[in-house]
Amino acid sequence: MSPEQVIQAQLDAYNAKNLDALLACYAQDACMYQYPATLVAQGQDEIRQRMKLRFAEPDLHAQLLRRVVVGEVVIDEEVVTRNFPAGRGKVAMTMIYRVQNGRIVDASTIMGEPQLDQAG
Repeated sequence: MSPEQVIQAQLDAYNAKNLDALLACYAQDACMYQYPATLVAQGQDEIRQRMKLRFAEPDLHAQLLRRVVVGEVVIDEEVVTRNFPAGRGKVAMTMIYRVQNGRIVDASTIMGEPQLDQAG
């Protein structure tokens, strides 16, 4: 698969909350970072634990706004619906992925400020 196809498969698995399909997109020793270089998960076991917690959120969904592909690097701009401790809301996210041999080897997250939904 091309880097863009790998990232699309990962996004589809994320939105389906399919942990096994999501992990299939990552290399065994993949790393996740909070941009620029704060390591938050290393290897599939740590990624599994991190994503298992995220997938427990009932409203979790990532909407892709724009994707840029430059060689092995894919940059996605997204709006993610989350269930924050203070309530349901949305957050702007930029994801920077590096794909080698058909697997994500590292992923960095730049996260904006959460915007809670207005109670109606």
